[in-house]
Amino acid sequence: MSQLNVLIIGAGGREHAILNQLLLSPTVAKIFITQGNGGTHTISHPSIEVVNVPIGASKKDFPELLKFAIENDVRLVIPGPEQPLIDGIVDYFQFNNYSGKPIAVFGPNAKAAVMEGSKTFSKDFMAKHSIPTAEYKNFDKYEAAKEYINSVEHRIVIKASGIAAGKGVLIPTTKEEAMEALDDIMVKKKFGSAGDEIVIEEFMDGDEISILTLSDGYSFVNLPPSQDHKKIGNDDTGLNTGGMGSYAPTPIASDPKLLQKINDTIVKPTIDGMRQDGFPFVGVLFTGIILLNGEPKVLEYNVRFGDPETQSVLPLINSNTTDLAQVFLAAAEGRLDSVNFEVDNSKFATTVVLAANGYPEAYEKNNEITVDHEAIKQLNKNVSVVHAGTKFNEQGKVVTNGGRVLGVTSVANDLKQSVANVYEAINHVNFKEKYFRTDIAHRAFKHLENKTTKKAITYEDSGVSVDNGNLLVENIKSLVKSTKRAGADSDIGGFGGLFDLHQAGYENSKETLLVAATDGVGTKLRIAQESNIHNTVGIDLVAMNVNDLVVQGAEPLFFLDYFATGKLDISIAHDFVSGVAEGCKISNCALVGGETSEMPGMYEGNHYDTNGTAVGAVLKDQMLPKIDDMAVGDVILGLGSDGLHSNGFSLVRKIIEVNELGLSEQAPWETSEKMTVAESCLIPTRIYVRPILKVLKSTKAILGLAHITGGGLVENLPRCLPKHLAGKIEYGTWPVPNIFKWFGEHGNVPIADFFKTFNAGIGMAVIVKAADYSEVQKIFEEAGEKVYKIGELVERGDKEGCFVDSVKEDSFYSY
Repeated sequence: MSQLNVLIIGAGGREHAILNQLLLSPTVAKIFITQGNGGTHTISHPSIEVVNVPIGASKKDFPELLKFAIENDVRLVIPGPEQPLIDGIVDYFQFNNYSGKPIAVFGPNAKAAVMEGSKTFSKDFMAKHSIPTAEYKNFDKYEAAKEYINSVEHRIVIKASGIAAGKGVLIPTTKEEAMEALDDIMVKKKFGSAGDEIVIEEFMDGDEISILTLSDGYSFVNLPPSQDHKKIGNDDTGLNTGGMGSYAPTPIASDPKLLQKINDTIVKPTIDGMRQDGFPFVGVLFTGIILLNGEPKVLEYNVRFGDPETQSVLPLINSNTTDLAQVFLAAAEGRLDSVNFEVDNSKFATTVVLAANGYPEAYEKNNEITVDHEAIKQLNKNVSVVHAGTKFNEQGKVVTNGGRVLGVTSVANDLKQSVANVYEAINHVNFKEKYFRTDIAHRAFKHLENKTTKKAITYEDSGVSVDNGNLLVENIKSLVKSTKRAGADSDIGGFGGLFDLHQAGYENSKETLLVAATDGVGTKLRIAQESNIHNTVGIDLVAMNVNDLVVQGAEPLFFLDYFATGKLDISIAHDFVSGVAEGCKISNCALVGGETSEMPGMYEGNHYDTNGTAVGAVLKDQMLPKIDDMAVGDVILGLGSDGLHSNGFSLVRKIIEVNELGLSEQAPWETSEKMTVAESCLIPTRIYVRPILKVLKSTKAILGLAHITGGGLVENLPRCLPKHLAGKIEYGTWPVPNIFKWFGEHGNVPIADFFKTFNAGIGMAVIVKAADYSEVQKIFEEAGEKVYKIGELVERGDKEGCFVDSVKEDSFYSY
């Protein structure tokens, strides 16, 4: 068979998914795609050439597109978005191609594309051909629509008749909301000219499915039924989007009798009716259907592939027996029944959309995207990554360029496995503040559960999702494995973690002591939750524990975490655990297990609490502190902190509140970097394990260590001192970071309280002999620490266990 050159028009996820499927065709030679995205620019195929063409897809670009197609021997054109179809690209190619070479366009002509371009037209078409749909009325006058809304008692749906980027459907719950929606569409023109006409329908409440039908105007074939997730938030909450994920086939429409009814009462009458009315449909007809007590009714028609449904249904085509390029070509040439088309009915596909934080409202662009294709390949889970809102920048990097950035799809033998696989793969796709729903296919699982149970109340009915918990475990397995060290079992999912002391190098059990520490992060978590930044507090959790171990001379060996929430959000939990894993890697401490607890009613919204436990080992003769060896004149060294760390946050939050400072505002104390208040406050606690262990292995000079947490210098240092000695701290011997001075000044914090609350720039205090401090300081500095000689030990007498000297109160907070 002759080799085929194909032109795909469009640059989104739908078009990238079509391109990926065409790469499986044995009859395709070249694929051209207009504009393209960051993913299509990086495709490399052994036998098919992929070329990104710098031509647009608007009506004014049609002449250039036709010229390009002729010059490059294109035989098949596939328009992806609806607008070129509505603008008449099929007609343009048909009536202006004078080259003598046939160019088939897989899509409807302008007359047929009105089925999507005008909802009033499509509703009248359904009424004419007795296709089941909601009761409706069309309006082009505001006052008439307003009067109708006031006259009805049932709930309604208001639809802008024209194209509104998938967002022109409003579902008010009250008369007041309905009037506001009407005003937005017809008066304020929220959707532009798309709202010049509207459709007001009776609200229908049921499961929605999508049927994609390939047609040549006479014959047709259906792809597996899929289900989209339009709302931005889990449990179908929040604003409407272009689609946050999909899966296929949906068990909600698995009954052969239901599928036959959809075919007989909706799909066939639509294809036949369009032909009878003089505009036979060629291309892919997308039919949105709602099921009311098992009865299917049409919600809307689209005249092109849906996004993200396309990403889920196309991988289900059996590429061993079906050449999709030839199917599209046959449909465009009116001979669909001449080619083989087969779906693999043993497979399920799930697609999760990764969006920019803030979508569908304001969001950032130009954030670098990293996809670890090798790690995804190693999963061996039949996973693909499709680009949508991305671009290939001048620096040769793929960056974000839209609200819906990427789609990750996994194909498996059952739906649950497909869902689990796709969320595991998402761990290896990253960009700044990526956002995704964590409950794609949740309605399918509820449907399956309802089919197998009668009136039993399940654990999930009470608000606890065991499936989500299991899915989280699958999601974080790779994170846990990344913390593996000698002696640790890096697998999770059992009832506990195991550790082999002998493998870790502690061969003499009689001389080895186990040391444990347990702690939390405190109210710093509230800032994380209010700012939706969750990937740093896990580091804090590890730091609070391992720093407490190392002050006793112990090497941290393994860690366990506890995460409790009212409603498990897998994305939040995953970000938290990623921080825990990072903290464990920094401290060479294996994450061997943990517990995730979903407790409805205990925590509101996305609030959660956490705790951690670290276990370490130390030889008896290396235990710290060495109280008996301490004496007057011993030097106190301070290791610099990275900011607030994890103490004082109740005071911090109060000062932020009193000063009416927003968490997303520029941090006023940050003069060298642009950071928000939240980002600056959430800089994680510094972990001092590796440098301290390096010093302990190099010299016996360290007599004691104090981790500066709640209580500040003045209350933590005495914990490692003998009763007859005190720590004298010389203020001014180290730089106090601006963040502490800002909070002290703007909270009018008394100086005594300041040193009992904040670490003031010193995260760890180290006590050494005066003769040894230069050597110790050098080793710490070589390990990357900022080290300051901040004081010495003195006779305690009637003094406090630690006190700060040389403080000038009148200029204390100046910076």
